[in-house]
Amino acid sequence: MTRDNRKYIFVVGGVISGVGKGITVSSISKILQDRGLKVTAIKIDPYINTDAGTMNPTEHGEVFVLDDGDETDQDMGNYERFLDISLTRANYMTTGRVYQEVINHERNLDYGGKCVEVIPHIPLEIIRRIKEAGRGVRADVVVIEVGGTVGEYQNILFMEAARIMKIELPGQVFFTMVSYVPIPSKVGEMKTKPTQHAVRTLNASGLQPDIIIARSERPLDEKRKEKLSFFCNISKEHIISAPDVDSIYDVPLNFEKERLGTVLCHLLHIKNGKRISPRFAEWKKFVRKVHRARAEVKIAVIGKYFDTGDFILSDSYISVIEAIKHSAYHLNRRPLLSWLNALDFEKSPDRLKELSQYDGIIIPGGFGGRGIEGKIAAIRYAREHKIPYFGLCYGMQLAIVEYARNVLKLKDAHTTEINPKTSHPVIAVMESQKQNLINARYGGSMRLGAYLAVLKDKTIARIAYNTRTISERHRHRYEVNPEYIERLEKAGLVFSGRSPDGKLMEIAELPRTEHPFFLGTQFHPEFKSHPLAPHPLFSAFIKSAIIKTKKKK
Repeated sequence: MTRDNRKYIFVVGGVISGVGKGITVSSISKILQDRGLKVTAIKIDPYINTDAGTMNPTEHGEVFVLDDGDETDQDMGNYERFLDISLTRANYMTTGRVYQEVINHERNLDYGGKCVEVIPHIPLEIIRRIKEAGRGVRADVVVIEVGGTVGEYQNILFMEAARIMKIELPGQVFFTMVSYVPIPSKVGEMKTKPTQHAVRTLNASGLQPDIIIARSERPLDEKRKEKLSFFCNISKEHIISAPDVDSIYDVPLNFEKERLGTVLCHLLHIKNGKRISPRFAEWKKFVRKVHRARAEVKIAVIGKYFDTGDFILSDSYISVIEAIKHSAYHLNRRPLLSWLNALDFEKSPDRLKELSQYDGIIIPGGFGGRGIEGKIAAIRYAREHKIPYFGLCYGMQLAIVEYARNVLKLKDAHTTEINPKTSHPVIAVMESQKQNLINARYGGSMRLGAYLAVLKDKTIARIAYNTRTISERHRHRYEVNPEYIERLEKAGLVFSGRSPDGKLMEIAELPRTEHPFFLGTQFHPEFKSHPLAPHPLFSAFIKSAIIKTKKKK
């Protein structure tokens, strides 16, 4: 058996959830990558769900889809965006997935008739998956985010797996705690006691952090670092201040200012750790654009996940938000995003006039009938008033419905997802999906992952991509009904992207002569937009919105 020489960094949370573990993992991974190391990242979700596909975005955040079709936590998107790589299902793990695998092995007699127990078999399966993820891409370092906070019942078995790995691989397994250091408003002083307790809770699991990422509203002062060092049994140089920042893309730069890269290289015994690749200079250049952008471009995002409150917006549509930012900042524009509830346009149609103040409109993906007529009305307004429109997945399907109703005059046109009895099902369930719906097989059964598409010459899509064949990620059950394609085309709609066999419509658009930018995709382009490589369709959309901005002046 060959020795495992990889290094493993576990990132755990302390004090509160949502403290920034995902961005920390992304930033640590990027810092190591920019020092010439092959890095991969793993997200562990302590849920019984086998994947994130059946979770409500308002509770869990966006479902991020990988090339291989795995439906994962939104943090996987951050890993891909920061590292500019494509991950696989080997990089995502849930409690349900681990238990399911162990039970499958037991049913197949893979344990040789032994009594299968939570300890040690569950932690051993976790360890196997972690090692396999690193081995599969020949990584030098594997960075693992353990969901939740230390001391929670749900992640105890993952902590146990980490403890076993540290014993098994001495000098190769390290721990970073991302902990919150509050500043109570009535006290006005930064308090380290919650982090001290979090570290002792981690100690109770047999683990000691090698690095503490101290999240707070303001930077840590030397006194607070000394206090944490003394009470948490950790070198002061290994306590990294992580104050609030305006952009998540500032985080790797702030970590470098705190010399985290040097600390990591020392811990991992990395030679030549001071050599930083030119890619990091590109990152700095992008971040400068983020801060220097002054001219604004106003984008309206029309959706339905707004009723729970504003705090859920960034999680429900995080990839869309970041894709808009990537393209806008590269074009030296500061995006101003407005969140419009589709239900408002149903209750008060007069409010559609408010859309004229925006430079572009996006309707992102989604499911269900809530707010659907408001979205269709907004699409019609954008089409008739020449406002740049970008529809993503459901946003394309509803654009087809709107066009069929108001241009083809098929007043009953609809998607069978909402109205199975419509006399004009312009959007219908895929044949391969019908049996899944009959048998109530919903989880992991949609058209998922990356598929090829062929683009039509001299179209917006073809010009934007500057290539004939593309690969994009999907997450849907319904498609443009082939029976209506010819009628829609004769009425002026252009299907500029199709599956290689020509049967599935991937992109629909109006010619530039008819509209400055009216385009929808059956796939989710936002999943493939990265800070240093903005998605071409988002860039084309933002360019069109900028032109509209200039015309207003």
